Amino acid sequence: MSDPAKEASERGWIAEHRAKYLADGASAHLWDSTIVGGPGPLPTLLLTTRGRKSGQDSLMPLLYGEVPGGYAIIASKGGAPKHPGWYHNLRAQATVGVQIANDAFQARWRQLAGDERGRVWRQMEEMYPPFTGYQAKTSREIPVVVLQRVS
Repeated sequence: MSDPAKEASERGWIAEHRAKYLADGASAHLWDSTIVGGPGPLPTLLLTTRGRKSGQDSLMPLLYGEVPGGYAIIASKGGAPKHPGWYHNLRAQATVGVQIANDAFQARWRQLAGDERGRVWRQMEEMYPPFTGYQAKTSREIPVVVLQRVS
């Protein structure tokens, strides 16, 4: 059976957005989320992780929200039963690459838990309501991660 998220990442809308981001981060920063049921243009960043098996860099455009001390991202994979590959890669390294518009930097990551996770999850749900449905589709708790710029 085909993995829709992998297909989108390799040849679909995710691949198209990644290519646009690499060509001109400023024009790709806001992504029209209506293609997947979202409310309209939303901020995206480009996350670069090193493949834990392949050793190759992997670039993934992701929605983000600004939070105290950094940028929140959600490892939803559309509510799939397994975490996205980028999340596994992120957990295997101390720092990752981040690009927001044309600003590229290194960041440390931190997974949120408890009340802090709840607050940021609600913030991200308000920005992108489909996150609610993604959580309802899966038995796993969808990880909420904060990326903190390395000074």
